[in-house]
Amino acid sequence: MTTVMPVGARDLAIETAKDAGAILRERLELDRTIDFKGAIDLVTDADRASEELVGTRITTAFPEHQFVGEESMFISGDTPAGSESYTWLVDPLDGTTNYAHRYPHFAVSIALEHAGQVILGVVYDPMRDELFVSERGAGATLNGAPISVSAIDNVERALLGTGFAYDPDARTENARIWNGFLSLCQGVRRDGSAALNLCYVACGRLDGFWERPLNAWDLAAGSLMVEEAGGVVTGFDGTPFGPYRREIVCANGLLFAELSREISRLSNEHG
Repeated sequence: MTTVMPVGARDLAIETAKDAGAILRERLELDRTIDFKGAIDLVTDADRASEELVGTRITTAFPEHQFVGEESMFISGDTPAGSESYTWLVDPLDGTTNYAHRYPHFAVSIALEHAGQVILGVVYDPMRDELFVSERGAGATLNGAPISVSAIDNVERALLGTGFAYDPDARTENARIWNGFLSLCQGVRRDGSAALNLCYVACGRLDGFWERPLNAWDLAAGSLMVEEAGGVVTGFDGTPFGPYRREIVCANGLLFAELSREISRLSNEHG
């Protein structure tokens, strides 16, 4: 089946991501309202303002499309994994904990999925004014310039990224993988934004990334960025990636097999 990009979708996603990012940037130093969705899972007034802008624009322009945002302000119907409808997967503020602490590392992530496959990804970092864009079959760019994954070919020379679940009980497995990599690679980074981590793999700043569990709005745009920049993206078991899988392993093609193998080994170790 051939997927046709809806007319105006790319330009709308880019413009909207930048405008939503401006809201986040302008509010960063202001007093904010912070609520808790879980023990350590936050949502701020800025999340809601960003999603309101993104959701209003997209649902106005494409009322026939599904819209799934992290704060669920515009959600319509069930998650249509694998359906033939178009679905927007939006994280209005990826890196909310960073934002709440005024740690300037966060982004707006907007993706368009069709029939279970991401076809458009836009991630905007308003603090660095960095706009990452990918379209299936058309490559990936950073501020309009083509990007590609790194050429690092072994874990020992790699800089890797990951993240940890909000649920403390779900952190045990990744703590084990993290600790294992500390002695295997040049370094491991955990900076609180999966969307930016994936973009950093796409442009070669990171050599690989893994994390679970995540949500579709965390993964969708960045996963396409890595694929279109020449990287390999799968689930933890090496099977094909899909935006609703809730887990991801990615790297350049030279590094991927070794990285995936070590992640599998470390995740299955005990003690």
